[in-house]
Order: sequence, then structure tokens, then C-alpha cells
Amino acid sequence: MDVECGDYITKHAKSAVSQKKLTISQIDHALQNLFSIRMRLGLFDGNPTKLPYGTIGPNEVCSKEHLQLALEAARDGIVLLKNTDSLLPLPKTSHSVAVIGPNANASSLVSLGNYYGRPCKLVTLLQGFEGYAKDTTYHPGCDDGPQCASARIEEAVEVARKVDYVVLVMGLDQSQERESHDREYLGLPGKQEELIKSVAEASKRPIVLVLLCGGPVDITSAKFDKKVGGILWAGYPGELGGVALAQVIFGDHNPGKFLLQFICHSRT
Repeated sequence: MDVECGDYITKHAKSAVSQKKLTISQIDHALQNLFSIRMRLGLFDGNPTKLPYGTIGPNEVCSKEHLQLALEAARDGIVLLKNTDSLLPLPKTSHSVAVIGPNANASSLVSLGNYYGRPCKLVTLLQGFEGYAKDTTYHPGCDDGPQCASARIEEAVEVARKVDYVVLVMGLDQSQERESHDREYLGLPGKQEELIKSVAEASKRPIVLVLLCGGPVDITSAKFDKKVGGILWAGYPGELGGVALAQVIFGDHNPGKFLLQFICHSRT
């Protein structure tokens, strides 16, 4: 990499060069990449506050134009992994919908990922759904967020039985993966998988599974579960991720991505 967020290179680059594991030309190449961009931005052309990007403030960041850009980025980053019998998009009618799962009404810890500025307008998936389905029921599924060491499976199952459609919002958050905190296990944390299976079995129709996570997760069981009709991966979709997911799930936006074969990591 041309740049690192840490001190490894600071501590070890000189030794690597002396041992001929790293060449000066490689260092020069990295510096050229880094500083040529800064030069193109005019960052060496005088007083930064008088340059084109020197006076950008909160008003510009939270402008309608930039909020629209955040929405477009979230929408186009969503990937459809499974859509059996064209379950998606869900109908825009008076059907009842249950939004279940630890990430369904998640805070910035989930939606915004590891590096972010203060959001102008944070919309969760549950809030996004409320603009489409007036008869919306919410249940967190887990007592402790995505860690899901304690799951209220029976309650979630009862909620699922009473509605026409179920959207399960599962995945990870920064307690599971972040800078300097890697996972050793590719499965969904705690009792998430058990929650998915139980709710899917109880639902009148196949469910929609939404995954909010940055790294890979093993969803082999959901891939082959006939009661899981749709699977969407949304990463950490940002402040308007809830709006973006609702628009995709109800058919107002097609991200144009469908992975016919997605990676599943089999446990051994």
C-alpha cells in the first residue's frame, strides 16, 4: 500500500531497505502517487482557506446534492444474492410487514461502519420501511445487538406468524469487526443463524434476509433454505442506508447487481 494508518512502516522501513527487502524506488513510487494527488488538488498552492476546497463546511456537506449522493452510493452498493421465485421487490400494498433483527433499527455503530463523519440525517431500515408499509411491526430478535448471545426467538417467531412478509436484518457491527479487531470465525455471531432459521420456518411466505457487514460471513444455510427467498448484502450503507434498502426492497431502485454464485465458506 502507498500509505498506512499506523506506525509499522515508520518502525521497520529503514531496516527493510537495509536488508534489501524494500527498494528506494518502491518508496519513491508510493510518494509520487500520494503527493501527485495533493498537487492536483492544489494543496501546495498557498493559503488552504483561499483554495477551492478550503471553505467547505457543514452546510455544503449536508446539502441536498450531497445527501442525494450519499443515497445513490448506498443504493448502488447493495447486492442481490438470492431472489427465489422473484420474491423481490415486495408489493407496495396494504400488506403487513415485520422487520426483525439486531440491525433492523441499528444506530451509527452499524450503519456508518468504522470511519465516518457526523451524519446529517441517519435513517435506519425500520424508519425507511415506515414510508412504504404503514402496517410495520418491529422486533430486535436479539437482546445484545449483533452479538446475539441472548435471542428472543419465540417472541420473534410469534411476530413473524402474524404478518404477510418478513424482513430479517442481521450481520455484524463494530463490536465484531473494525480497525485492529479481526474475526476468527466466519459464521454469524451468537444465535443469529438459529433466529434466521426459526423465523423463516414460522413465516407465511419466504423471508427476505438483509446483511449489514463489512467482511465476509458464512450464509450457506440461508442460501439453501427454501424459506429464505431473498438475500441482500448492503455493507455498512451510511446515513441514508435505511432509505436505500427500502427503495430496493420495494422496487423503486434496482442496483443492477445480481451475483449468480456468491461465496460461501463451508465450516470444517
